[in-house]
Amino acid sequence: MEIYEMLGYAGALIIGLVLGLIGGGGSILTVPILVYALSLNPIFATAYSLFVVGITSLIGAIKNMSKGLVDFKTAIIFAIPAFIAVYLTRAFLIPALPDKLLEINNFTLTKNLAIMLFFALIMLLASFSMIRNKKGENDNNGPVSYNYPLIVVEGIVVGAITGIVGAGGGFLIIPALVLFAKLPMKKAVATSLLIIAIKSLTGFLGDVQNLDINWPFLLTFSGLSIVGIFIGIWLNKFIDGKKLKKVFGWFVLLMGIYIIYKELAAQGF
Repeated sequence: MEIYEMLGYAGALIIGLVLGLIGGGGSILTVPILVYALSLNPIFATAYSLFVVGITSLIGAIKNMSKGLVDFKTAIIFAIPAFIAVYLTRAFLIPALPDKLLEINNFTLTKNLAIMLFFALIMLLASFSMIRNKKGENDNNGPVSYNYPLIVVEGIVVGAITGIVGAGGGFLIIPALVLFAKLPMKKAVATSLLIIAIKSLTGFLGDVQNLDINWPFLLTFSGLSIVGIFIGIWLNKFIDGKKLKKVFGWFVLLMGIYIIYKELAAQGF
């Protein structure tokens, strides 16, 4: 087993570890690990990421259900437009995109390059969400209320983004649940895991019909990530998740910048 392959499988453990420790964010590492450590094509990497993210989030969601933290009505309202958007994106939009999107002089914007650059942008946005201190996010203690149009629109947007980059989008879902459904933060985090699980696995179904899935590899990678989740949940008893989240946010920021540099450098910039 080569060193990069070993690092890739170790990365699967880290993905689950981060999810278990801070309740989100780990999925943003899945695509870079699959692309740079395990040399997968970005199309396959985003597809496999949907499965890994979906399964790991489902484990977390089941754990939260047993604690009564999941708001099922909110999850359904948000998840329906989200999983429709992510399925259509993976089943029809991604396959329909041409391999060459744009050519200007000596620069060619390929589909793979566009996906990686867009993914890097999402990483930057996610890092800002994790780094900044959010005030008042735990103040929702009243009855849950629903701004249906905004929840539906947010669901469609998050579903489309998830379909393109293969990440869960928790940093977009959680604020939406807090602002538009008035959920307390703990319930928003717990409910977001169920939404992420539903839309990620639904999006992956759109890939099954278009891609030749390497199931032994995918199940092994996902299994290691699930082991990481349980380790992270155990370590969460001893580590301050809020401080760790900010540190991880800086790491994601650097990773996003690195991806932009690496992809553009490969094009001669």
